[in-house]
Amino acid sequence: MAVLNELEPKEVFRFFEEISAIPRGSRDTKRISDYLVAFAKERDLKVIQDEVNNVIIFQPGTPGYEESEPVILQGHMDMVCEKTSDSTHDFKNDGLELYVEDGFLKAKDTTLGGDDGVAVAMALALMDSEDIPHPPIEAVFTVDEELGMEGAEAIDLSVLKGKKLINLDSEEEKTLTVGCAGGVRYQGLIPVEKKTASGEVIKITIQGLLGGHSGEEIHRQRGNANKMMARLLYHIAGEKNYRLSEIYGGSKDNVIAMEAHASILAEPEDCEEILAMIRDMESIWNAEFMGEEPGLTVKTETEKVENIVVFSKDTTQKVVGYLTACPNGLKEYSRKVAGATETSLNLGVVSMKENGVEVAFLIRSAVDSRKQQVLEEVEAVTKAFGGSGSLSSEYQAWQYKPQSELRPVMVEAYKEVYGKEPEICIIHGGLECGIFLGKRPDLDCVSCGPDVLDIHSYNERLDIASTQRSWEFLKLVLKNCK
Repeated sequence: MAVLNELEPKEVFRFFEEISAIPRGSRDTKRISDYLVAFAKERDLKVIQDEVNNVIIFQPGTPGYEESEPVILQGHMDMVCEKTSDSTHDFKNDGLELYVEDGFLKAKDTTLGGDDGVAVAMALALMDSEDIPHPPIEAVFTVDEELGMEGAEAIDLSVLKGKKLINLDSEEEKTLTVGCAGGVRYQGLIPVEKKTASGEVIKITIQGLLGGHSGEEIHRQRGNANKMMARLLYHIAGEKNYRLSEIYGGSKDNVIAMEAHASILAEPEDCEEILAMIRDMESIWNAEFMGEEPGLTVKTETEKVENIVVFSKDTTQKVVGYLTACPNGLKEYSRKVAGATETSLNLGVVSMKENGVEVAFLIRSAVDSRKQQVLEEVEAVTKAFGGSGSLSSEYQAWQYKPQSELRPVMVEAYKEVYGKEPEICIIHGGLECGIFLGKRPDLDCVSCGPDVLDIHSYNERLDIASTQRSWEFLKLVLKNCK
């Protein structure tokens, strides 16, 4: 049953609700890709679907715009799949449970997929309309953006005739984005030695953190559960002996870790003191965050076990020391744009493997040499603790172009709709425009979008009024691209 029927713009939210019923996590995009192909075929529109499920739909211009230069509308169809610890939602099989609260669209206990479902919905609403004036549209829908822009890397842009590209993957209505940071993924592995032992096990869970997008939210210095767990374990090791049995946390390298888990084998006579140290650290964190992590909790369970597999004492020290020493978070502010983040890294995932403990970082910077510097720092720490590392999914920055035909059109339309100048900005999060420009240097790109808050977390929400204004803005931009 539709729940968004009364929301404006109706045409946009109708399609948003339709795509929200389709599971579309990264690497699970065949169904949403086929939906887009079916949409085009039902309307006799030319459509291309490539081997990795990217889709391009072509729509002619409306009367009076038939000979205008095409405009490329672009967004990605995959979403980050996060949920609360007690949610039973199955992202492989279940559609999202949408609801409206306090002027926002949300999904019950999960990410909303406003990043970047709103782009898909707006593009579909435009192509479904018969009375919105616009030049020829080339709608590009990519896959697996959240995994390192893999769809953008694979797509063939030679079929596009347009040069003006409007990316609809920004999450702040007040801005027009004209550049973004580049990034690289780093995976490190610390080998472990294991043995069996018996004794008292303390299970520790850090949860309830706000998390969020590792690019857009990193400057807010939100708690990273992986780094907090490392700090806690290092603190305990300063006074008590224990051995790790397991440690893991986070779900994706582009999400600030909201939850982390560890199990330690301790001497029975030390357990009460260790539990007291954990409670003290929770109090310290609450004082340090000053109310900015209101959901933070640290849970513990204890049990006596026989013949549990644990890390050796030396391995325990190496793993805890490594996670403590690894850099994380905001590294450099921009020297050109006051308050803008230039360089950061996020320790997004810690996981258990057969041969060791694996970590996954996403390193971002608007300056390639700074990105390389942080990468070398992480590699140096990994090697110092006897580990090894590998790189993947490196993508280039989107460099600002001083000359643009599209930007002034969008600025004037923004002033007409909003009655003020937009903020022209370069963001820290990654956008696919940089990869597209690597393939087509002649492209003229600007990114925009409505307010989507706390993306990449189960607190994600889409501002309904902002979506209405952004829709009117987009329609006016297209009308003026004659």
